[in-house]
Amino acid sequence: ILFFPASGIAKVDAPHQVGGFMLGSDMEKYKSLLKMETLMPLRNSMYIHEVETERVAGFKNGLVWLGNCENPGKIIRIKLRYDDPSKKFYKKLLTQFKKRFGEPSEWRGDPFHIVIAWKWSFVDKDNNTISMILQHNTRDEDESVGNSIKLTMWNLIQEERACFEKKTAAEVKKQPQTKTPPADWNVLLPH
Repeated sequence: ILFFPASGIAKVDAPHQVGGFMLGSDMEKYKSLLKMETLMPLRNSMYIHEVETERVAGFKNGLVWLGNCENPGKIIRIKLRYDDPSKKFYKKLLTQFKKRFGEPSEWRGDPFHIVIAWKWSFVDKDNNTISMILQHNTRDEDESVGNSIKLTMWNLIQEERACFEKKTAAEVKKQPQTKTPPADWNVLLPH
């Protein structure tokens, strides 16, 4: 693996697959591994759908993000939670990740080490930008406790966002512009 120190991005041998799922692939190939009844748009990113995974070997559960605008049904992120939630297992995983992918490019954990997370950044031979985050969470209530892997193809997320913004802008232009009256502060403030 070659590293570009200025950017911290690996240029070759980018990972594309984990737990049997592959970035950039059509979700139709994986329907037996997905709980399709859980498919829903992300709350703050309506251009992405999220679906839960069935249990796959070595992993307790997971989420897969799918495009729904530019590339409908294409896998753009894979997040899986390992069966073993221990810090000891995380340390073994981190050693194996470093052997395979080199040193991480960025610390993504918190200063108190409640969340221990390392990020690798890659650009593959097709110029796809891919990030990989290996994380151990000891007690952050916004995340599940244990060990997880996130593999994301950022250029596909950017394509989905651009497609959504273009469609939304066209819809806004069609709607008449009206000024809203001043807000009632009693409604806006806690009582």
